[in-house]
Amino acid sequence: MDFQPSAKSQAYLTKLTSFMQEHVFPLEKDIIAENHRLNYHGDWRSWKVPNQIASLKQKARDAGLWNLFLPDDELGHGLSCLEYAPLAEEMGKIHFAPEIFNCNAPDTGNMEVLYHFGNEQQKKTWLTPLLAGEIRSVFAMTEPDVASSDATNMQASIEEDGDELVLNGTKWWTTGIGHPDAKVAIFMGLSNPENEKHARHAMVLVPLDSNGLEVKRMLTASQDYDAPYGHGEMQLTNVRVPKANIIMGMGKGFAIAQGRLGPGRIHHCMRAIGAAERCLELMIKRGSKREAFGKPIIKLGGNLERIAKARMAIDQARLLTLNAAWKIDTVGVKQAMTEISAIKVVVPNVLQDVSDMAIQMHGGAGVSGDFPLAGFNAAARVLRLADGPDEVHMGMVSRLELAKYQQDKR
Repeated sequence: MDFQPSAKSQAYLTKLTSFMQEHVFPLEKDIIAENHRLNYHGDWRSWKVPNQIASLKQKARDAGLWNLFLPDDELGHGLSCLEYAPLAEEMGKIHFAPEIFNCNAPDTGNMEVLYHFGNEQQKKTWLTPLLAGEIRSVFAMTEPDVASSDATNMQASIEEDGDELVLNGTKWWTTGIGHPDAKVAIFMGLSNPENEKHARHAMVLVPLDSNGLEVKRMLTASQDYDAPYGHGEMQLTNVRVPKANIIMGMGKGFAIAQGRLGPGRIHHCMRAIGAAERCLELMIKRGSKREAFGKPIIKLGGNLERIAKARMAIDQARLLTLNAAWKIDTVGVKQAMTEISAIKVVVPNVLQDVSDMAIQMHGGAGVSGDFPLAGFNAAARVLRLADGPDEVHMGMVSRLELAKYQQDKR
């Protein structure tokens, strides 16, 4: 078990870090300000992407820092989950940075679904433009009328009618659907209600301009619309798509989801660790140069202990995540369920705690738009729900632990 970055991973990390320092960090405040100017007035249908993003994306592509997430030597860079992990951490230090390298969710997960499970026509139609950064995609899974923490509850339907599939239902928290380049959804719905519960659902590719598909609204997350990405609610009423749009086959949705969520959770968690590192850095710098009551703030009110706790928590979270990545690479997702579930609980909580400490040390500035801390804190809180609530993941860990002892008793 060796978590030291490979020479290949380290070379990309050096290049990526240099690119971030030279091109991305200097524009962070300008891009955030431009995004607010463009998108926080009027209707979400008029959202635009700040011009600087397109320029940065082209620079990243020219620098060979494009599709770093994909473990393919031709379409990506052939990096394993463990090799990609430190790159995801670096990107996580700025909210919008992953998009610059075409490594943003939910596109990465959707591209992995198409790469591993899509047929050649589906890859040509959707994977190719996604890899080129010409379009964006969304993942339509969560529903407002059922407890979606249990994905077997999903009721949106997929029915066969000749050479077509007919889709009906409501989806919400469909991340990225407000983006002007969003063109296709991977829709998960109930396709085979007669089957056992993990073989009842399917995934279907649905163009967002399909007749009968209506985006009803954008939801706020922690009172923010997260423009120009957005988290939308959409209604599908007798939406018809060709049967050729189904991925793998009817009843295969959960099998696909299991493969999609493993690497995706590594990506989410490593980005969150990068955000936590940024929070710690900002906390130390702020606390060292500001004084109150005749002392640097960092030496007041237990702040030195908070620094120590943050350092230890981040390092523990990183090691736990790298272990999960290593296990995915060596024995596969199915054999790494404890580790994957564990990081989904631990890492967002670490980011939530560290960002909260940093906000406190910044005072009023910490909750303002002048620093990324409030955004990181909100993102951490959302992450504790986004891929399933903490309780579901802890339930998985406990079931797997109990199973070990039940086997021993036999």
